[in-house]
Amino acid sequence: MKAFENIVIGRSSIPALMITIILMIAIPAVFCICWCGKHKEQTRISWLIAGAVGFIVSARVLELGVHYFCILADNPVSRFITGNTAAYVLYGTLMAGVFEECGRHVILKYIMRKNRTRENAVLYGIGHGGIEILAVLLPSMISYLAITVLFSRGDVENALSALKITEETAAAAFPSVQAAVSFDYAMMAMNVMERLFAMFLHIGLTVIVYYGVVSAKRGCLPMAILLHMLTDTFPALYQRGIMPLWAVECWAAFWTFLIVCVAGKLYRKMEMSASSDSL
Repeated sequence: MKAFENIVIGRSSIPALMITIILMIAIPAVFCICWCGKHKEQTRISWLIAGAVGFIVSARVLELGVHYFCILADNPVSRFITGNTAAYVLYGTLMAGVFEECGRHVILKYIMRKNRTRENAVLYGIGHGGIEILAVLLPSMISYLAITVLFSRGDVENALSALKITEETAAAAFPSVQAAVSFDYAMMAMNVMERLFAMFLHIGLTVIVYYGVVSAKRGCLPMAILLHMLTDTFPALYQRGIMPLWAVECWAAFWTFLIVCVAGKLYRKMEMSASSDSL
């Protein structure tokens, strides 16, 4: 527990965390308001909700259920995956790609049959990416802020007691506490930028999958899975301590740009198809 006594609170930690929390809430809100405002007649809020539910079911229920057996539980499979970097990266990227993209495909093809417009496909992507921020990233930032505020008061014992950190859990809890109190404006910028990339990524992948559904192009789903896997490769390597954070962000920027370009081409193609059908 002595390690916690030497923790130094960064001067910018609390304001940086507060601004990050505000921006995390603002990002999906601004995306939704701007898109629905621009395409009021072509969009339905049900598609936004479907995107949010799709992420929760595919990524936070089904995928996490598989992770429990393959990563968290102690068995030969989990020991092999966690003990081998190549297996860990392949498993992690494959699961993310398969569950999220197949989830999109199933919902877009079999559930969201009404009001099928390309504008609603984008709104679905906003719901998918937005709930990821609100349900996964935002709680982490709020917990970081709570940790930083507790330790900023100078009473380490009360802070540890409030966080229910004991001698047995101290070693596991220390990295999270250290990350929270050292959070600064650079980390704020990285987190916000990463979330913006993720929003455009989810919108782009949704448009690709949606195009495959409405045009009966079977290759779109495998392409979306592969693109998702490639985008997640460097983040998975970062989790293993192999890639630096700046390389992860550059990698994400490259693949997000590529995916958005592909999606933009398909989005415009759907407009041309609709115009041809109306003639």
